[in-house]
Amino acid sequence: MNPLNQHSQSSAIWVFFSVNRLCIKTLLMRVFIQLRLPSIHLNTTKASASSKRKPVETDSQTSPINVGDEEVRPEGVKAAKAKRSNAKGKSVADITTVWEMRKDDLDRKEKLSKLAILDTLLAKTQPLTAAEEEAKNKLLAQYI
Repeated sequence: MNPLNQHSQSSAIWVFFSVNRLCIKTLLMRVFIQLRLPSIHLNTTKASASSKRKPVETDSQTSPINVGDEEVRPEGVKAAKAKRSNAKGKSVADITTVWEMRKDDLDRKEKLSKLAILDTLLAKTQPLTAAEEEAKNKLLAQYI
């Protein structure tokens, strides 16, 4: 084998791969551009029937601008929570009525728990201890 011939073969292979790599790079770049910007390369100016976009009206006389017609949006979640937890809108009378109702509820619950204790003490068939007898007499005096 001739060394000069061997050198020219490796040079030819190197040139082939560099040209091939350049062609692939260029081809990938063109495909990327076509996929990224389809409207430039398709040369379509009018919207087709299958297009999802609405056609844009260019004549300003056919689409009058209505300044007074605003779309009413529902209240957001954060705004609703802030409005609900805001104590500035409540009057003192509302707060006192709520407090009185809670106080009445607590009194009723306390009375019910004491009556439940009295019921268990009266229902016992075994002899009561001194502390249980004293509690029973105190509760009987309070509610009867």
